[in-house]
Amino acid sequence: MTIQRPRLLLIDSYDSFTFNLAALCRTAIPDCSIYLIQNDQLSIDELLPLLKSFSAIIIGPGPGSPDLPEDIGVVKDIWKLSECDLLPIFGVCLGFQSLVIEHGGQLRRLQVVKHGQVSQILHNERDIFENLPQVTAVRYHSYHAEPHSKEIEPLAWADDGVENGSVLMAGRHRTRPFWGVQYHPESVLTDEGGLHILRNFWALAVEWSQKRGRCLYPLEPSAMDILGPSWPHLQPSSPSSSQMTATSVLTRVVDLPGATAVNICEMLGVDDDKSPFILLDSAASPGRFSIIASLLSTSLQILYSVGDVSVTLKSAKSVWHETLDGYDVWSWISRFMRLSKARDGCPEVPFWGGLIGTLSYELGVDSLDVPLRRNRRDMNAHPDINLIYVQRSLVLDTLTNKVYIQSLLPDDSEWMANISDELKKLPSSSLSSRASSNMQSASALVALPDRSRYIAKIESAQNFLRSGDSYELCLTAHTHLSVPSFLSSWGRYKLLRQCNPAPYSAYLRLQPSTFLSSSPERFISYSRSPNTLCQLRPIKGTLRKAPGVTRAYAEEALRGSRKEVAENLMIVDLIRHDLHSVVGLDVYVKQFCQIEEYENVWQMVSVIEGRLPAGSQRDDLGWEVLRQSLPPGSMTGAPKKRSVEILQNLEDEDRSLYSGIFGYWCVGGGGDWSVAIRSCFKHELDSQDPEMENWVIGAGGAITALSDPQAEWDEMLLKLQGVLGAFGAAKPRCYD
Repeated sequence: MTIQRPRLLLIDSYDSFTFNLAALCRTAIPDCSIYLIQNDQLSIDELLPLLKSFSAIIIGPGPGSPDLPEDIGVVKDIWKLSECDLLPIFGVCLGFQSLVIEHGGQLRRLQVVKHGQVSQILHNERDIFENLPQVTAVRYHSYHAEPHSKEIEPLAWADDGVENGSVLMAGRHRTRPFWGVQYHPESVLTDEGGLHILRNFWALAVEWSQKRGRCLYPLEPSAMDILGPSWPHLQPSSPSSSQMTATSVLTRVVDLPGATAVNICEMLGVDDDKSPFILLDSAASPGRFSIIASLLSTSLQILYSVGDVSVTLKSAKSVWHETLDGYDVWSWISRFMRLSKARDGCPEVPFWGGLIGTLSYELGVDSLDVPLRRNRRDMNAHPDINLIYVQRSLVLDTLTNKVYIQSLLPDDSEWMANISDELKKLPSSSLSSRASSNMQSASALVALPDRSRYIAKIESAQNFLRSGDSYELCLTAHTHLSVPSFLSSWGRYKLLRQCNPAPYSAYLRLQPSTFLSSSPERFISYSRSPNTLCQLRPIKGTLRKAPGVTRAYAEEALRGSRKEVAENLMIVDLIRHDLHSVVGLDVYVKQFCQIEEYENVWQMVSVIEGRLPAGSQRDDLGWEVLRQSLPPGSMTGAPKKRSVEILQNLEDEDRSLYSGIFGYWCVGGGGDWSVAIRSCFKHELDSQDPEMENWVIGAGGAITALSDPQAEWDEMLLKLQGVLGAFGAAKPRCYD
């Protein structure tokens, strides 16, 4: 007799933790296969014929309310299955609330919402809680369900004291095989109340099926067409680059004590504002490598805006368009890099050559199928993708004082020798490394966001949090500056670097956009294949250094803050979901809410890593993880799709380059991208007056139910200060 593998149907309500739940199910129920559908993908009539092929249904969490059809979809009908269609079901959060209210219960709002909060779960050690003496679990909910019929048997509670009283945390149907929990078993901070609960559910589900004599039918080909492949579905990459001819990287190493990225850039002619220039600058610890492109007049620039049917390519004075021909732009770039593969570079150097540039926030919004603003190009002329293919580069290792001169061009030894000679002529220190103080003499006209409107938006955001539509919303706004153009953008960058040094600084002059960054936050890095490791490092929780602000003080202020830890936790769980969606099971939190010291601040940083299973190979793995992870979760909130939809309505204009990412994809396969915060940018055609320039600075903060609107306004102003210093602007003040 053939024993069928367990087969689960996971119904997703557009949540940002769904793949974490899928991974938990795979761990709890070994060898099971999991098929995912969204709650509005099939009607109940379309779903019923498929159910005989599944061992159980898992109904996941999601934003909104279980009594709103647009939020709950087909789930409300699942509980009404006839006896012949019946199978075990386990609901989580929204799924559990739906179970209760569809069987006579009532939905109520919590007086104090629980988003990213850890609670002790009280239970009587039976049913799904058997052999579980104590459970602590993470809660993400604004509503709770109260059973008002004997059909639902309560199994667990949380005691919220004066905040909410006793809140139902788990229950089961007394006669049908339905179970559920209000908390999130898949969260990284939920203990055995996650894995053990799912194992107990599965044991009870198997027992129920055996007593009923329920058999598992094979999945018909027609069902496979509807459902698609099971998760994890590890898509093979296109033909391996190992089967293709790869360019050899030419490298020459120069020891250069005292060299700075600024000196090297000025040696390469960065002062010529009419030409493109690229610097990815490790201007502060823990950054190490600074990457400087030595661009050719023929260096290829790749431009794309959402909605275009072609990619715009520029080289020298030529401009042409290449239609996507059925590809999306991500696949087009992946194919370009596959054909540009290189080998034989120094393994310790992260960048050998490849693509460097910016990806906008709206590029990520579009990838979520969230509509962009109509006529957005009237206010935002910056391309959504702006990349340059770098064939010659200099990489400064600030730890060893070595400069790696690299070229992807054949027979380029003469250029390398010339650059080596020029580098050796550089003085060990130079006044050009610091901006002259008189550069700050001209004042900037600063147009801050309107304070009353911004605070009103914070309050609106909190209403969405209370209604269960989001757990956290990262609200932002633009500050617009008009400044005299006597100072070059390079001079402006040196001022920014001087007043706010950061590990992920950048000077990217990529016409028509110029982008200056002093970002403290890496978004994603991925190593070269084989065995590519993807790492994301979200920051939530920042404390500016000052007398008396020691590490111990920062630990207490940040890790001791329920609000700060909750913000970090939400993003960690969101990132785990993004990684699981691509790499499958092998995702882990390497570091949670650790305090790291930076030049001017203490920051609370978590580290999440993921890789494909042993034996799997995908040359563009890092690029695909990046694609699935945009926009950065630290700049949106969770659940991501619903949060982005809300923010599109709350905010007045495109974020553009702000909240997007910048960085590189190396021809060797690795990549490193940072979040575009603490940054400013301009478009070369924005100003009608040749004597003036218009710059934009974005800033904001994560709004939670615990946020104080005035404090959030003050935090936004504080984040502006470091960048405003590059414009000689006074600390921003606002008067009612």
